[in-house]
Amino acid sequence: MADRALVLSIAGSDPSGGAGIQADLKTFHAFGVYGMAVITSLTAQNTQAVTGIHDVPPEFVAKQLKAIFDDVRVDAAKTGMLKTPGIIEAVAGELTDRLSGRIVVDPVMVATSGDRLIDDDAILALKVHLLPLAALTTPNRAEAEVLSERKIRTTTDAAAAGQEILADGSGAVLIKGIEDGGDLVDVLVSDAGAEEFRMPRIETGPTHGSGCTLSSAIASAIARGASLPEAVERAKSYVWRAIERAFPVGRGSLPLYHFPISDETES
Repeated sequence: MADRALVLSIAGSDPSGGAGIQADLKTFHAFGVYGMAVITSLTAQNTQAVTGIHDVPPEFVAKQLKAIFDDVRVDAAKTGMLKTPGIIEAVAGELTDRLSGRIVVDPVMVATSGDRLIDDDAILALKVHLLPLAALTTPNRAEAEVLSERKIRTTTDAAAAGQEILADGSGAVLIKGIEDGGDLVDVLVSDAGAEEFRMPRIETGPTHGSGCTLSSAIASAIARGASLPEAVERAKSYVWRAIERAFPVGRGSLPLYHFPISDETES
């Protein structure tokens, strides 16, 4: 077990367990990696709504990160909810010169419930300070529209928007959730061009935490040595099956079934 991969989540907390660091840690476990977490914000939320947010002071976010890096090897990391410019700058300051090629940035902006999870002035900080450190940025369609300042309706639109986001320094961009017939398509954009990853739409109703889960799965696969396209393919297969088995725990959106359900997490 000494060579087990170690993966870090830097994100907000969801006390209902469907998203944020709770979803990340479940995903890390499913992929057979050792999971760690730095908390950036505490939320009061359930499956229906976010009713409160308490941000961790930036200096304490930095202190958490420093404590880990002073003691523990980190093979890959993912970021999630980073609500303020100060938190973003604190995270970027601790990650700079560390984890080259092994940071997945999930630019969390809006919860499934529609509640905002980032301040307006934090978007510029994200583009300036964090995207240049990312091996991969994983916006959904709406987030990619904000980052690229382009409307996205088709996979061609997504490829063009991805190029705009690449210009901010991210090594690659995965734009998620483009509707194409009965499929949902994610478009991976890098210097090598654009590659599409298709999965049939699953009619489960609203789900919660799929973006957190996908970025954590990709970071886990990268930590275990997968190439970026392999990591995306493996992560998408895992998330698709987790959505397929989503189940109600409250009266709102369904959390995913994160537990190991096939061999793809171990391949």
